[in-house]
Amino acid sequence: MDLLVVLAAVLVGYTVAAYLLKARGLLPSSVRLSGPLTTIHTTRGRVLLTRLARPKRFWRAWSNVGVGIALVVMGGSFALLVAQAGAILQNPPEPTQVTQPRNFLVIPGVNDFLPLSVAPEILLGLLVGLVVHEGGHGLLCRVEDIDIESMGLVSLAVVPIGAFVEPSEESQRRADRGARTRMFAAGVTNNFVIAAVGFALLFGPVIGAITVAPGVPVADAFSGTPADAAGIDQGDRVTAIEGRSVATEADLEAVLAATEASTVSVTVDDERTVSVDRSLVVVGSVGGSPANLTVDPRGDPIRVTAVEGTPVSTRAGFERVVENQTVATVETTAGTRTFPVGVYVAVSEGGALDAAGAPVETTVVTHIDGARVTDQRELTAALDDTTAGERIAVETYRNGERQSYEATLDADDDGGGLLGVGVFEGTSGVVLDDFGVEAYPAGTYLELLGGDGGPGAASPIGTGGSLLLPIFVALILPLASFVLGVPNFPGFTGYWTAFYDVQGPLGVTGEPAVFLTANVLFWAAWVNLQLGLFNCIPGYPLDGGRILRSGTEAIVSRLPVADRDRVVSTITTGIGLTMLASLLLLVFGPSLLN
Repeated sequence: MDLLVVLAAVLVGYTVAAYLLKARGLLPSSVRLSGPLTTIHTTRGRVLLTRLARPKRFWRAWSNVGVGIALVVMGGSFALLVAQAGAILQNPPEPTQVTQPRNFLVIPGVNDFLPLSVAPEILLGLLVGLVVHEGGHGLLCRVEDIDIESMGLVSLAVVPIGAFVEPSEESQRRADRGARTRMFAAGVTNNFVIAAVGFALLFGPVIGAITVAPGVPVADAFSGTPADAAGIDQGDRVTAIEGRSVATEADLEAVLAATEASTVSVTVDDERTVSVDRSLVVVGSVGGSPANLTVDPRGDPIRVTAVEGTPVSTRAGFERVVENQTVATVETTAGTRTFPVGVYVAVSEGGALDAAGAPVETTVVTHIDGARVTDQRELTAALDDTTAGERIAVETYRNGERQSYEATLDADDDGGGLLGVGVFEGTSGVVLDDFGVEAYPAGTYLELLGGDGGPGAASPIGTGGSLLLPIFVALILPLASFVLGVPNFPGFTGYWTAFYDVQGPLGVTGEPAVFLTANVLFWAAWVNLQLGLFNCIPGYPLDGGRILRSGTEAIVSRLPVADRDRVVSTITTGIGLTMLASLLLLVFGPSLLN
């Protein structure tokens, strides 16, 4: 059963039971219900807030800084959301995993990008964020002499999801606009400070103590591949092949490519040795590719057994046979296929190959300047040494015929040459593997977080320069597959911790303590940053909407208009409705408009 259906059933059951208890007078007056939401009210803590509020000048200065930050974020969030909504209306994107409504909920296990394994850390970060957020409101209430009627917690069924401070409405009306604005901004200010402190500790001493363990980290072994059959699995590290040490995925591929031996000895975790009987397996495929082979994750693996009648069991053996064979007959366990062997690409409109006369459609590139290319790595290597404006010969195979073009390369960001094509992974739209492991980008994650990723770390963006860059990276790491082109970051938890070591002064605390600290800091800072950004959206009842109203009142009060309240309401309601419509389009637009 779908997890959302189960959650809905639980919430309905809780709501019915809670209202039955209320009807029978079994709930205390401090507990109030609003559907599945439960609030617990108390007056405890007001004395403590009054004591903490005594340095009023300091807290006012602190909150004035927060008001400035909130105003900048409010303006940015408004512009970003409206621009995104406009783009969705003009060109609705195809629904993807990231645009599923459930992935806008910060609920581990429900949100596809928040792993259930770090639910405790995310929940702790959420509770810290809510307490400091509402605590900031309460503290500034006392600084500005605004009475507090009650404080408490908000829970969804029995799960705490929020905290609140309930200021006296009459006392709020007596306070001036500046006091109310500082009070509204105090919560997001505290969230941003917690995020900044958490990221500073994470990027500094904690990440500095973590290093990448030697070997190629295995995120998974493809089903039915030689590695899978040999018992190599998630959390293993391949440290040597045939006695030759391997530190990166490139090392692993180079060692395997250097031998066509059907059986290789593999050292795992520097502790055990297994024999891997190699066979050529199709581990990925592109729909509509000329190879006409489709991988079914639930079915038997497709194995390539021979090419042009020559038995093959390795990728090197396959490439040797097709070196001088543009079109090859390939025998597989799914049947015999005859297709052009090269790099399956989609010609981009306006690109170099389009300008050279190639149709804007998919085709197979077989040669670059006379050099044979059989997969995307060879194509990338052939183009790496080119420059923008260089003229090269490109041979393709389309509709059963060879086609030759003279293409003048476009410029990429580094001044190199671009062919103007979208490149599909593998050979002719299929990915062939004679070993069968998917490497985990442990070094890349560590480098993105400001640490030493070691050999082979390939950061998709720069790691130096602005101090805000690591924070931006941390913010998007849970969505890394859609933004950075690497798998989503799960944190330092589960089998992934086997890919890291701990060194330096923090090493004396032990690896579990360091990894737990890293997880708590990362997710607490991430959640607080999300809370601060969300509450800055200029729409009621969020803090941003309240700040917007207070600021609008201050501006309109200086204008020569008769009904100032109506003008204020019109402006704030218009902006609020615009934000709501933009949010709804962002969440539901890709599904509804396609």
